[in-house]
Amino acid sequence: MSVLEIIGIIVASVVGMELFAWWAHKYIMHGWGWGWHRDHHEPHDNRFEKNDLFAVVFGTIVFFMFLAGYHYSAALWWTAFGITVYGLIYTLVHDGLVHQRYWKYVPKRGYAKRLVQAHKLHHATIGKEGGVSFGFVFARDPAKLKAELKQQREAGIAVVRDSAGA
Repeated sequence: MSVLEIIGIIVASVVGMELFAWWAHKYIMHGWGWGWHRDHHEPHDNRFEKNDLFAVVFGTIVFFMFLAGYHYSAALWWTAFGITVYGLIYTLVHDGLVHQRYWKYVPKRGYAKRLVQAHKLHHATIGKEGGVSFGFVFARDPAKLKAELKQQREAGIAVVRDSAGA
């Protein structure tokens, strides 16, 4: 494989993972997987959450992708590498920056601030119904997300916490 092909696979894998993460977050984690994801939306003092089991499951799948890729397909191996890159971005941005599991830093401007605001608006709903901003790296305009939350609350789709500003 050429370097350009490898870079293309890695970039496509990272972008594809953001799309998959949005879908999995909305339809699995806020659907039938809510039992694992619920504690991520509730206050707790635990260092680990049941929600972390999703990382174990997805990490196990990627391990087997690396293994199969090593034996059968360079493209599969580089896809697994791209997914791992996404996983590192996810853990640094979502767990580190947004939820401050690794360090205490609140961005004051720029895209990092927008990511934090968008994800805080995701956590503005009580329960698994409704909600906004299911992606982890791409964040829509917080003003539009607030308007969407307000519409969901008015339509009875979502219960929104009072402090959410919706």
